[in-house]
Amino acid sequence: MSAATIGERLASIYRAIAEGAMRGMPICNPDLEVQAVGFRGHAGHAIGVVVTPWFMNIVLAEVAGGPALPPARLGDVRAVSLPAGRIEVTVGELDGFGRLDAASLFSPMFGFADPAATYQTAAAAMAALFKPDGYDVPPPARDRRALLFGRGSSAP
Repeated sequence: MSAATIGERLASIYRAIAEGAMRGMPICNPDLEVQAVGFRGHAGHAIGVVVTPWFMNIVLAEVAGGPALPPARLGDVRAVSLPAGRIEVTVGELDGFGRLDAASLFSPMFGFADPAATYQTAAAAMAALFKPDGYDVPPPARDRRALLFGRGSSAP
């Protein structure tokens, strides 16, 4: 099972939850929809962002035939190394899926106007996680003289 397939499976499960138990709940933003964004393989596991009307989480799951996630109890917090650095995920379990380690990006989701905004944010988060140090380019060098005279920063 590919990482993209795992993302699709998670989206399907969360859509059922959104249409069932979470329908009409005050924590939900009714203008949003469930999305699985940027799912890819990493260290033999699947990682991506799940967006729902009530949360946006980075999630990490096992891939069939791949290595198991490290042993842990539900609720444990563990570190995951990514190119941009380490993040902490909480070990969880999703009915109908199994173990799913997650790190919250946003909850609740009332700061988002529409699914396009949540998609763009989730895609940007995934891109940042896989860039060394989280940057596209190094920050510009500071010129002390320019700073002293109010000209901001300048590149060498």
